[in-house]
Amino acid sequence: MQFIQKTIGLELKYFDAYFDETLKSDFQLLNKILSYLSSKKGKQMRPIFVLLCARLIGEINERSYRAALIVEMLHTSTLVHDDVVDESLQRRGSYSVNALWKNRTSVFTGDYLFTNCISLLLKNNDLGILKIFSDSIGKVIECELTQMHKSSRLDLTEDDYYEIIKNKTAVLLASACAAGTASTSDEVALIEKLYLFGEKIGIAFQIKDDLLDYSSNDIGKPTGNDIKERKITLPLIFVLSTCSSTLKKKIIHTIKHRNTQKVGVDYLIQEVKKNGGITYAERKMLFFKNEALKILYEFPESDTRSALEELVFYAIDRIK
Repeated sequence: MQFIQKTIGLELKYFDAYFDETLKSDFQLLNKILSYLSSKKGKQMRPIFVLLCARLIGEINERSYRAALIVEMLHTSTLVHDDVVDESLQRRGSYSVNALWKNRTSVFTGDYLFTNCISLLLKNNDLGILKIFSDSIGKVIECELTQMHKSSRLDLTEDDYYEIIKNKTAVLLASACAAGTASTSDEVALIEKLYLFGEKIGIAFQIKDDLLDYSSNDIGKPTGNDIKERKITLPLIFVLSTCSSTLKKKIIHTIKHRNTQKVGVDYLIQEVKKNGGITYAERKMLFFKNEALKILYEFPESDTRSALEELVFYAIDRIK
């Protein structure tokens, strides 16, 4: 990612140190858990989006670093809570927090990260950025409850799917872009434009992630995992809405009764591929990616714009 390193390489080193320093506590157990989380951090795409959006509009400053820190802490908090809800024992190829310290400790750790975010923003009077993130977290929680309510349904429409991923995955990425912008500009139209930019990327990103479930590559995510959990994603939604009634009945029966069996998973993957589900989802993914790039290209050409373009391709065209 040469443009990213060229544009904000030094700033990313500063952010890494800032993040590690913030994830510390005087309480021994909490400090141990936070240190573990810090050592297992991922690619940190959301903080990179914050810093690049800040640089696109102005100069990266302390508010920009705080916004980047907040989005990464919020993301980490949601992952810790998700692992408890999903009873997942692994995260990014390592043991999850709840696998090592049990559920109660994990919940309180996630809560600590979340409340720390609010305290940090209030302490520095970053009320605009606080509003951006508080609105996004509200949407995520509402979406999680909606998804739980609809989890047993096999009649999700394409519109239902977009609404879910917009308010579950895309909203935090959109908020990262908006917060980065808000750290260097008070112009509402600019903040809203880059929020929409992040939202389009987030939707494309999630479609890509859902497509990986049907891939035979070594992707770091078990193939057919969504099927086993009865998550109805875009490739399957398309097939269910376009196939014959006979095939639809077979697919629904397999999802209900054979979704945890290898033969059932393999059958569903085969039917989705054969009936155009992958091709359709890929086309939609490219549509949202191009919509994001259209917004980005409204800004003057620069190293920062090139870095953001590079990050869009990296996020969506990734293998893992």
